[in-house]
Amino acid sequence: MGGRESVVAFNVAQWLVDRHVDEGRDDRVAVRCEGRSSTYADVQRSMFAVQRLLDSLGVAVGDRVAMVVRDDEHFPAFFLGAQRSGVVPVPLSTMLKGDALGEIVADSGARVVVVSVAFTESVPAIVAGAPEVAHVVVCGTDDASGVDVPGGGGAGAVEVRPWPAPDGGADASPAEPMPLAETTRESPAFWLYSSGTTGVPKGVMHVHGNVPATVETYAEQVLGVGPDDRFLSVAKLFFAYGLGNALTFPFSQGATAILNPDPPTPPAMLELLRTEQPTLFFSSPGFCAALLDSSPDPSAFESVRATVTAGEALPATIHARFTKLTGTPVLDGIGSTELLHIFISNTMDEQMAGSSGRPVPGYEAELRGDDDEVIKVSDVPGYLHVRGGSAAVGYHGRPEATAGAVREDGWVRTGDGYVRHHRGNLMFLGRNNDMIKAGGIWVSPAEVEAALIEHESVLEVAVVGARDSEGLETVVAFVVPASGATVDPSELEAHCRERIASFKRPRRIEVVDVLPRTATGKIKRFELRDSL
Repeated sequence: MGGRESVVAFNVAQWLVDRHVDEGRDDRVAVRCEGRSSTYADVQRSMFAVQRLLDSLGVAVGDRVAMVVRDDEHFPAFFLGAQRSGVVPVPLSTMLKGDALGEIVADSGARVVVVSVAFTESVPAIVAGAPEVAHVVVCGTDDASGVDVPGGGGAGAVEVRPWPAPDGGADASPAEPMPLAETTRESPAFWLYSSGTTGVPKGVMHVHGNVPATVETYAEQVLGVGPDDRFLSVAKLFFAYGLGNALTFPFSQGATAILNPDPPTPPAMLELLRTEQPTLFFSSPGFCAALLDSSPDPSAFESVRATVTAGEALPATIHARFTKLTGTPVLDGIGSTELLHIFISNTMDEQMAGSSGRPVPGYEAELRGDDDEVIKVSDVPGYLHVRGGSAAVGYHGRPEATAGAVREDGWVRTGDGYVRHHRGNLMFLGRNNDMIKAGGIWVSPAEVEAALIEHESVLEVAVVGARDSEGLETVVAFVVPASGATVDPSELEAHCRERIASFKRPRRIEVVDVLPRTATGKIKRFELRDSL
């Protein structure tokens, strides 16, 4: 799709790492993690070590290797080392537990699982749920004897072997090069499992050419990335969004990725902003709200030239407050696992609060109706379709899902409802199964949420549709209070009365401590609906 070359040799690991070493940038810092620095030469040695390991385990070209790995030096080593050998890494959510991980590992067909020592408690359940697994590699330790894997392993016992901690592994690895697999831009490169908001995991299959497609479009043309940039991402590397932010984008430029192995919290991210001085900060709208709620010192953002948000729509109020806090552009956009990164975005020169922006150069976007006809006029809702060179080839083992999402002509049906503003910007309405029909009229959850979050007592909000006692669909809001605030539903009702039409106003407001999220960070609206 998208006119990708299929005959020219290309390997994304060589492009992201070897290229810099070969061209004299071997001593540039590729990764900063917990005070440690790894150069591109260090990353290359680690890749070679991973290639030797995979070869010793009998892993062949095209085989999958599952990864449950923290955001530290082990992630690029295993992710890129596998690809350098033509092996397909499958990064999995570190937020999932053993049973859920076992189900996905089994679906992927991986015989090797790489797991950080912090997640070894999940190993027995992974092995039990994926009996084809024959080898478990435990990162961050010299002794994995305490990892119990009773049963599993198919015909034999599962072999467990340790892999050294980051501060002792890379420099100790032999520097002798390993063979580079004969891959092209069309060769299988990696899978990312996307649960979306339905909870059903699907393996999204990407090829080697998908990575430069995101770099040459969004990273270079929207962000203007360069070798002196320093990248800090709230989203983890197992997300498509985080993978670009903190690995493929910086490595494409010979720049520096700042990795945070621990779960992100406002204090921890603010400390990294102060000490590591990133030039680009990547967040989610919800984390932007949490940062604002912590009343940060604006000086923490002095090094940041732009903040990027994606994952959910960024409310206009949060956009305005975060722009004021940082004093630099806040670029909201939309991407997807299927298209690997952001394909519609605001730009450095133009940010329209409350909108996702316009198509990134190199991508085409259309709104289509239920009849699949293209909507060419403003202010008429439709389903977003996108075409570009980073589109996945499909879902593993899901031909019907692939046919429904990835068209033969290259168009990808995102499942997002949008409307085109008269200025040309695209405004998010909600997922196709999240729209609410109240009083016979369609209501956008995003519009109601944008109104509610303007109230000072609200930190986060999710709006869903629910049936009343007569079976009619009504609007229900789940609200997370801001720090130190008390939510008064009657105040919020009066607040909405001044801002949105009566049929859109919530008929019920539920106050909750947190909003449930999927392993990829999206709000589980189906779970909220089921709770009513």
